[in-house]
Amino acid sequence: MKAVHKSKPAPGAEYGLVDDIVLKPDELLVKVHRASICGSDLPIYNWTAWAPKRFKTPSTFGHEFCGTVEEVGKGTRDFKKGDFISVESHIFCGLCYQCRNGQRHVCHQVKIIGVDCPGGFAEYAAVPARCAWKHKDDTLKDIGSLLEPFGNAVYSVLAEDVSCKSMLVMGCGPQGLFSVAVGKASGADPIVVVEGSKYRAELARKMGATAVVDPDEINSLDHALKAGDVPDGYDVVVEMSGATTAIELALKAVRMGGRVSAFGIPPRRVEIDWANDVIFKGIRVYGIVGRQIFETWYKTDHLLRSGQVDIRPLITHTFPLKDFEKAFATMSSPERKCGKVLLVP
Repeated sequence: MKAVHKSKPAPGAEYGLVDDIVLKPDELLVKVHRASICGSDLPIYNWTAWAPKRFKTPSTFGHEFCGTVEEVGKGTRDFKKGDFISVESHIFCGLCYQCRNGQRHVCHQVKIIGVDCPGGFAEYAAVPARCAWKHKDDTLKDIGSLLEPFGNAVYSVLAEDVSCKSMLVMGCGPQGLFSVAVGKASGADPIVVVEGSKYRAELARKMGATAVVDPDEINSLDHALKAGDVPDGYDVVVEMSGATTAIELALKAVRMGGRVSAFGIPPRRVEIDWANDVIFKGIRVYGIVGRQIFETWYKTDHLLRSGQVDIRPLITHTFPLKDFEKAFATMSSPERKCGKVLLVP
């Protein structure tokens, strides 16, 4: 079959033939319908940050994808050929303390599809049946690869109720844009975003943002508080960028007794004022890892099927799988003129 894979530990990738999949008893063979590029795919492609220490070549990457079941392993159940699925990328063991206590998203033995084992930038992929979300119909087929990343935002925003609460979103990459949409659908008001890209700022407004603050403005904290008319701070701050300055601003902008959801991964250690910004403010900080499996998936599915959230406007580019280099160039553009970028086998 054809796939985008890394044959050696170096920047870039190749598109070509790889060995056909030998299916394990607990797996489904999936014909990939759509795959989407995540920001965490960039270190693998560029061979930077954590990738050289974790990703083992040769292998196919890509963890956001959907497709149709072509074959079912002998040890699986509840799936049949023709089922349309989206993929939960975190392979949980089901036996550790976390898995047995409703915390499969932080499984002690977790492996990630497309990172620790071959992924979905290919014509076909092997998916453990326990990681497959079976759709009831084809309603979401065109956005099926986005349920996984959209779920990150659903978990981040809805870690607590946001109805009638002020919300600040730090960073409007796809995750931040998803967060705006979830907050809007869930009754948050106002919803202010901090984003420097004019292109993405406009996308944020389309998704329901009340106002946009440029992080490069002097006294951006004052601007953020004034934009939401919240002199005492925001009820909820969703940090989706991982930028050091954004993390600092998030902790300053949340009100006393408020909540911060931390999803963005900083490139290095971050120094914070633990006493004044966390303890004395009495805030709650949620570390967001992936999605709550499968609690978040039910919420995600409902938000999309009910029409409360439409994430299709955030799909700004679609490329054939063979044109993956153009797709990654679009993702890496310094102007950040893209939302979600899709690949079609």
